[in-house]
Amino acid sequence: MCLKLKNLSMQLSYEAKKATRLNNIAAEKAQAQRRADARRVRDTDGPPAACPTKIRKLPPSDFRLFYDRGDLPISVEHTASGNKIIWKAEIEQLDFHHYLPIFFEGLREKDHPYAFLAREGVTNLLEHGGSKVLPVIPQLILPLHAALETRDPEVICVVLNVLQLLVMCNEYAGPALVPYYRQLLPVINIFFNKNINLGDKIYYAQRKRQNLGDLIQETLELMERKGGPDAFLNIKYMIPCYQSSA
Repeated sequence: MCLKLKNLSMQLSYEAKKATRLNNIAAEKAQAQRRADARRVRDTDGPPAACPTKIRKLPPSDFRLFYDRGDLPISVEHTASGNKIIWKAEIEQLDFHHYLPIFFEGLREKDHPYAFLAREGVTNLLEHGGSKVLPVIPQLILPLHAALETRDPEVICVVLNVLQLLVMCNEYAGPALVPYYRQLLPVINIFFNKNINLGDKIYYAQRKRQNLGDLIQETLELMERKGGPDAFLNIKYMIPCYQSSA
């Protein structure tokens, strides 16, 4: 009887040690798996490497949505000399508070016909808008900011040319933009010294400027001249490397 109890005790002790050993192995495997999972999370879900000039994709603009629904008074005409925008209403009679921000939304588009229509439409509206443009400027900042945030040199080029048209369309437009430099200039500062060759992507046929840095410099100089006495200090605050053209 004593022998049987002794054998049973030894067997239980052996089983206990075996169970402990198996538990330790399982715990080590679980810990190793947790470490592997943690590394995988860091590699896949962690913050991406900083690349301020990397192109960022944005969802389709409201301009595309409105055009596809037929809610914009424009169409594109294909001619032998190229595409042409057709207005279905007199530009001067349009509600600029409604339409101008929508067209500015389309500045970040790159697909045809949206890009062509938005860019040509903005040009026409600014050229014929006169005093109607000035009160709408606060509504234009968000779409301009969104277009710049694409970090796409082609789109930034479009925005720079539009900014030139905007400050030229009304004598008060330049000063009206100064309070919004903090929204408009950070991305421009990133590309300030980037001599990115634009080639045939330069908009409005201004192909004498073959790099983005030159176009930025020209735009900032125009904003300084047209922006009033506070323009330079506000540009300098956002773009420290900028030198006054005055």
